[in-house]
Amino acid sequence: MKKLFVILLILVLSFGFKAKADEGMWLLPLLEKLNMGKMTELGLKLSAEDIYSLNKACLKDAIVLIPGCTGEIVSSQGLLLTNHHCGYGSIQSYSTVEHDYLKDGYWAMTKEEELPDPGMFANFLIRIEDVTSQVMANVKQGMSETDRAAAVSDARQAIEKKASEGNNYRTQVGSFYGGNYFYLLVYERYTDVRLVGAPPSSIGKFGFDTDNWEWPRHTGDFSVFRVYSGPDGKPAPYAKENIPLKPKHFLPVSIKDRNKGDFAMILGYPGRTNRYMTSYEINEQLQIVHPNRIKIRGIKQEIWMKDMQADQKVNIQYSEKYSNSSNYWKYSIGQKGSLEKLNVKAKKEELENQFNKWVIADPERKAKYGEALNMIKTAIEGRAEYYNALQYINECMNGCELFSLNRGVAGLVTALKAKDNQKISDAVNQIKKSSSDFFKDYNPPTDNKSMKAMLKLYRADVPAKFLPDFYINVVDKKYKGNIDKFVDDMFAKSLFASEAKLNAFLSKPVLKTLETDLVYVTTTSIYRTGGEVSKGSSQFDAVLANGKRLWIAALMEMAPEKTRYPDANSTMRLSYGTVQDYDPKDAVTYKYYTTLQGVVDKYKPGDYEFDLPKRLIDLNNKKEYGRYGSSKGYMPVCFLTTNDITGGNSGSPVMNGNGELIGLAFDGNWESMSGDIAYEPELQRTIAVDIRYVLWIMDVYSGAKHLVDEMTIVQ
Repeated sequence: MKKLFVILLILVLSFGFKAKADEGMWLLPLLEKLNMGKMTELGLKLSAEDIYSLNKACLKDAIVLIPGCTGEIVSSQGLLLTNHHCGYGSIQSYSTVEHDYLKDGYWAMTKEEELPDPGMFANFLIRIEDVTSQVMANVKQGMSETDRAAAVSDARQAIEKKASEGNNYRTQVGSFYGGNYFYLLVYERYTDVRLVGAPPSSIGKFGFDTDNWEWPRHTGDFSVFRVYSGPDGKPAPYAKENIPLKPKHFLPVSIKDRNKGDFAMILGYPGRTNRYMTSYEINEQLQIVHPNRIKIRGIKQEIWMKDMQADQKVNIQYSEKYSNSSNYWKYSIGQKGSLEKLNVKAKKEELENQFNKWVIADPERKAKYGEALNMIKTAIEGRAEYYNALQYINECMNGCELFSLNRGVAGLVTALKAKDNQKISDAVNQIKKSSSDFFKDYNPPTDNKSMKAMLKLYRADVPAKFLPDFYINVVDKKYKGNIDKFVDDMFAKSLFASEAKLNAFLSKPVLKTLETDLVYVTTTSIYRTGGEVSKGSSQFDAVLANGKRLWIAALMEMAPEKTRYPDANSTMRLSYGTVQDYDPKDAVTYKYYTTLQGVVDKYKPGDYEFDLPKRLIDLNNKKEYGRYGSSKGYMPVCFLTTNDITGGNSGSPVMNGNGELIGLAFDGNWESMSGDIAYEPELQRTIAVDIRYVLWIMDVYSGAKHLVDEMTIVQ
């Protein structure tokens, strides 16, 4: 780690981060050494100890990891804010045709009305510790990649086990800089998290797919939860006697005006970036990953959306599934376009040419790093056909929902073969539990149409050698190649086709019935082929991992004047920047904020993306903004900053220089969709919902003033 500090400190002292001041997702223990000077210069009023401390309450104690997103604690009673799209599954799970919380919103007016969410949790970070030397202790020069991976894995498990002894903490040793450095992360998880409120989707998802990843944006993307503890203040499963969490720290909320150039800081859990990606990997994204995802999901989503628009019940059932699918479908469209437009592959090739010249100039460097790029190239090109087939298996077969019911059947098959009554009973109960959740959000006619399209697409696009054998043994032999008839027969006859049929079978399961069922036969064939394809692809994993580790280490040595923060990996990071406009194209400037009038200007009565509640329109027309309107006469909705974020940062707090909450990060902008691979300082922006709009929706629009009253408001 000392070597890393030296490299980065050279940068701080000599270059001062002038080139790309706002780029980077930084590790909290390194802030004092690497970032405080620039952050203070930009407007930070806090110390590094105020942000991350092992000895006192600090900002990191108010930030939580929730499933797929980030949240922040904003009151002394455990009130938690995150994005609407992060709470979407919770809202959907409680929605019915009679009580459609997706459509109408929901607000608990008392704590007794707050809704338990079994799938939600909140992880609080306790500490981060550099354990590189411990992990690498048994890694020897000249080790094979397999032996090295085993030594690293053993060390990581031992460290995690020791750190969890005598406590209920969750521990993880994370890999950083391509496996060159390692950190121990210790968390405390609270599982009693309850839904408190959310605006209607016409506010929380205003703009839906059309506005996703776009600016100007007018989405009130927030939802509200509360974290509960046991009476003793410690994590506990849901129970009526549990009490609202008394957090170590919660964020005060600022409703002051903000201006261009104001400091902005984000703490959160960014998921994955690939800033060290080579031209070979970018080519894989452009030629395989993005085209496949765009094509397959586009077909599936068109089928889903048609049925969703025709039936309110189907709309509720498929709303979260559609949203999850379409988010990265549009992401692929945008990233592919940005990578091509910004010529990112050519820029990477230029860096690789510089590397080649640098590495051959010194025999010692050549011996150490000379094969790095060739390893990556060999692995990427070698796995191409497997990678393509594997993506088609995952994307197409996930578009056949009925197949997912078979995932838990292997245990039942084993138990039936062994005639073990206890294991049979356990397997049956597990299937009943998972199938109940499945059928709640399932519409057979929709899946029937989707399955036909997906199975036809897979057969048309994937080489014959990667076809699961059910195509030959069942579709061709028994149905003369007629996929439509095959699927219709499956839905008519399979024991999985309805909850009633499945439960009837589970009441007295018979092995032969199961093994001859069309869903079982088909999915077993798919799993078998998927395993073979995955094995074919994984034969290149060790070479790729070795090459990438050497490549990143070489870059750090080759250009110590460059900032070398680690790629995001779902661990807590800090990014800093300022509130800023940007120029997306010639003669066009996007200002840094949007307003409620802009929301109303987009209004399209009856349109699923741009419809609005009448109350919101009326309040805007009367300019009833309460104390949340800007002193400049408008109601703020969203704003832009130069912070560096990615997926997983959704719901992250945007804070001012005093550590006060000013907004919730929820998106990036279309012009910089290549940002996970290459940061573009002139274009890359974070889109955040203004906390004043959040509070206005809670208080003035929804009448949930009691929630705002819990918070510490800074005016």
